Amino acid sequence: MLKLECMGKQAKSGAAPQPGQPISLRTLGEYLNLSPATISLVLNNAPGVRSIPQDTRDRVTTAAAKFDYRPSFYARSLRKRQTFTVGVLVPELSDNYATQVLSGVEEYLMEEGYFYLTASHRRKPDLIEEYPRLLLDRSVEGFILIDTILEKSLKSPVVVVAGHRKIEGVTNVVLDQKRAAELALRHLHLLGHRKIAFMRGGSHSSDADDRWDCLMAVARDLKLAVLPELVVQLQLRVSTPALGYEPTNELMQRGGDFTALVCYNDISAIGAIRAFMDHGLRVPIDVSVVGFDDIQGASFHNPSLTTIRQPLQEMGTVAARILLQRIRGQATCQDMIPIHPELVIRESTCPPNTKRMGNKRN
Repeated sequence: MLKLECMGKQAKSGAAPQPGQPISLRTLGEYLNLSPATISLVLNNAPGVRSIPQDTRDRVTTAAAKFDYRPSFYARSLRKRQTFTVGVLVPELSDNYATQVLSGVEEYLMEEGYFYLTASHRRKPDLIEEYPRLLLDRSVEGFILIDTILEKSLKSPVVVVAGHRKIEGVTNVVLDQKRAAELALRHLHLLGHRKIAFMRGGSHSSDADDRWDCLMAVARDLKLAVLPELVVQLQLRVSTPALGYEPTNELMQRGGDFTALVCYNDISAIGAIRAFMDHGLRVPIDVSVVGFDDIQGASFHNPSLTTIRQPLQEMGTVAARILLQRIRGQATCQDMIPIHPELVIRESTCPPNTKRMGNKRN
């Protein structure tokens, strides 16, 4: 019957839609003198479409292109019970760490035909609590959280990049922090550094506690003394070099004796180098600096940063792939997906300056 209908109606087209008139299956059907069901079969390449003559199919696709007809996203979502949309939470869209992870997320989702909605919570607990509810109201199928501390499970599959909490329904994509600590401290140790200062991450950062615990464990293994006066805590919740500038000033004002500084991340390391310069110290001649992350600007800074590279874009790709596998029922929820770090040696580290070590810092 469908084939007879198509053959009987294909000889003559009706009036073209008026300018500004919404284009629907019904208006296309009136123009082509075909039923909306026939047009839907052709445009969706649905089972049974081969029963429709090729010239009829060509007329449908030509008319759809001519009038820029697009199938209703909401109708498709209702039919397939999918929205092909996920929610992504980040601390700040301008954050170098988050943007590199997000680029991997974006690339994979685009390849898979998924759209994403991004919300920046500025590390405010009330927004971290509220935004998932708002995104669920917009029918996202799952979540990717980047450097965001999650307190409880959500009603959809969740993948957290840099997550460390075991929560039902949550898969954590995490760097091997123990290996990262070994790479950073063993590098300085092999250069001859024994008096090392540390910059500890703020409690708002999801990696802070795990990274610190691993650094302390490796320091014990290497028999490196971690003196309280050589430890500073990040306080600001910003993604600019100011993050590390003030803590380094505080470190200098204490007057402790150190030859190297391990920073929480690259952006704080850049701020630390500026602070050292303001105090008349040269990096790395007077003090070596190690960063963390290997953000895009790390290799272009002067001096270029020795750092622990997190494959940030790869971490985003892994997070997106795992999330879609879980949404599609192709994978179970794993607690942890480990990612391996890499030491990148550049210009900000060298052996300690024995001449400066004997002098009292102003």
